[in-house]
Parts: sequence; structure tokens; C-alpha cells
Amino acid sequence: MQIQIDSREHKSELQRILPQLDELGIQYFVSKLFVGDYMSLDNPRLVIDRKKDLNELCNNVTFQHERFKKELLRAREHGIKIVILCEHGEDIKSMEDVWFWVNPRRKAYKWVTVNGKPRRVKIEPRRMSPSGEQLYKSLCTISHRYGVEFRFCDKKDTGKMIVSILGATNGEH
Repeated sequence: MQIQIDSREHKSELQRILPQLDELGIQYFVSKLFVGDYMSLDNPRLVIDRKKDLNELCNNVTFQHERFKKELLRAREHGIKIVILCEHGEDIKSMEDVWFWVNPRRKAYKWVTVNGKPRRVKIEPRRMSPSGEQLYKSLCTISHRYGVEFRFCDKKDTGKMIVSILGATNGEH
């Protein structure tokens, strides 16, 4: 298997993932991809778009929705299946786990003085970030509408997951 890695993939992430691919004996090269971050030359109709965690995925789905939607449409129009691989960690292993995710951006606090004493009070976040339940529903809609599959892993297993997903026969995994 030979994997093409998008040249826009973050350098620090490559420094972490490439040794994992080396350890598995996978050949790879870096070059711009039409969509996504990783693609096997054996099956260019299947790509992986890696997200560092649910915060990044949440940001794509909500605040960068138009850009994200254009990429999904571009893939669908060209018959390319996207698997979004979210490296959130061991507490998120499936779509169902997203439902129970507590978005840290929903917990905003500030210090105020009440009766001469400092006190921490909850405030509304500057940008309304979705709850885990809302994100789950959005991901289900995206999956249904654009044929996107969401997979989850720990950062230490990213290389293995990339190889497993891209190495699956007939796009089934």
C-alpha cells in the first residue's frame, strides 16, 4: 500500500503520524489532495479527513460550515467517499459517544466581585457552541446527506486506523 498525504496536513501532526506509518512498513508521499488528508493509491475513491479532536470537528460543522460543506459536496460530486477520522481519545469511540460529550466551550466563566468577595460565575460563551447531543445530530445529518462516515481513535492509533480504513477491500470497513 502506498498512501498519499495532503501537503496541507499540519507538520506537527505529520511528525507524530509518519513514524506510525514507518513502523507499519507503509510507503507514503506528500502531495496536494483534491479532498481529505490521506488516500491510498489503490483506491482513490476513498479518503480520510483527519480531525485532531471533537473541538475541531465541531468548529468545522458549525463555524466553518460553508467551507466544510463545499468540500463534502466536491467529494460527492466526484464519487469520493470521505471517512472523517477524529482523534479525540479513548472516551469517544463511536458516534453514540459524541451524544454524551461535554463541549468545553459551553462552560464559560468569569470572576466578579460580590459583596467584596471574588466569585466565579457562569457566562454565555461568545459563540454558541453545540452540545454533544446537538453535534451528534449534525454528524448524523452530514453522514446521511453526504455519505460521510465518522470514525474515532486515540492519537497513538492514528497510523493503524489510517491503514485499516484505506486498506479495506471494496471500501467496506
